[in-house]
Amino acid sequence: MKKVQSNVAQALDGVLFDGMTIMAGGFGLCGIPEALIYAIRDSGVKDLTVISNNAGVDGIGLGVLLETKQIRKMISSYVGENKLFAQQYLSGELELEFNPQGTLAERIRAGGAGIPAFFTKTGVGTIIAEGKDVREFDGESYVMERGLFADLSIVHAFKGDTEGNLVYRKTARNFNPIMATASRFTVAEVEHLVEAGKIDGDQVHTPGIFVKRIVHVPNPVKHIEQRTTRPRLVAASEVN
Repeated sequence: MKKVQSNVAQALDGVLFDGMTIMAGGFGLCGIPEALIYAIRDSGVKDLTVISNNAGVDGIGLGVLLETKQIRKMISSYVGENKLFAQQYLSGELELEFNPQGTLAERIRAGGAGIPAFFTKTGVGTIIAEGKDVREFDGESYVMERGLFADLSIVHAFKGDTEGNLVYRKTARNFNPIMATASRFTVAEVEHLVEAGKIDGDQVHTPGIFVKRIVHVPNPVKHIEQRTTRPRLVAASEVN
């Protein structure tokens, strides 16, 4: 099976449909599969349920799908950096399923591992637990959370080979590895594409068995979500 595709549109060809559920890797703007997100926008597919930690920022990342109103529902843990996300939710245009961040990560991991549900103490006694099964184990209350599984996962990796083995770089790893395992079809965009066998097996984060298609996206823009700087310290020798 030839996994390498010539462009992002080809990588998603025949995969997208209205009403589908998509997992999108990344944390803030770090490690987002931006090229694949733009391809989804250009396809015109709509009524999407998107599982992602957040929805990028206005005009970048998943924010572009909010602008076109292609997303019907978000399953996320954070909305604070995207004004349009908050506006659409508050106006009733966008459905939102909020999760504690660790719970979201575990729901995705569970889905990829074939675990339909699990119990956690996080959220017990809050609105997070409303309408959910709460049980007692060893004298403590736990709330049941369902595993998550999508029709499609889109992920961003630093390096990949032609068999789909992936390596992520530093904090850009974030949600990408677990999302790659938790869908029927995973497409990866990679900054560096190498031949099979060129990646040390001990360095592989996502085995190629999880990846159906891969597309080379060299030199992607690395957005900075919040640029924070401090005044330059002046050495005594520089004074006067």
